[in-house]
Amino acid sequence: MPDKTVFVVDDDAAVRQGLRFMLRAAGYSVEAFPSARSFLEEYDPRPGGCLLLDVQMPQMSGLELQQRINVRGWRIPVIFITGHGTVQLAIAAVKAGAFDFIEKPLREEALLESIERALHWNDRAYEERLECATFRAAWLC
Repeated sequence: MPDKTVFVVDDDAAVRQGLRFMLRAAGYSVEAFPSARSFLEEYDPRPGGCLLLDVQMPQMSGLELQQRINVRGWRIPVIFITGHGTVQLAIAAVKAGAFDFIEKPLREEALLESIERALHWNDRAYEERLECATFRAAWLC
């Protein structure tokens, strides 16, 4: 079963530190990255979890990172966080598979609820993939 890791990608060090503190206090393990590139270089998709992803970052935006995650076939629920949200941006994120879209300043209760829903979704998806693999293996033997 996947663990309860929350991955944070935000170019703002104060935001990363604040989220790390809040999420650890809520009982999550947290891995934080200062850029989309560093996330792509270091992320291991096997354990599971969910991703808090800033929309606007230098070099590679959150939407571009989400596209690369999709191309790689990584199944991780993405919760976008942004201080510069527009309806068009939210629609684009959701169409690309975002789990949620939350505007800054972040409300702790709403963020934690979204994370719990994302992790629950991820757990269910993991169990469904495991059941399918077990079923396929039984029929191939």
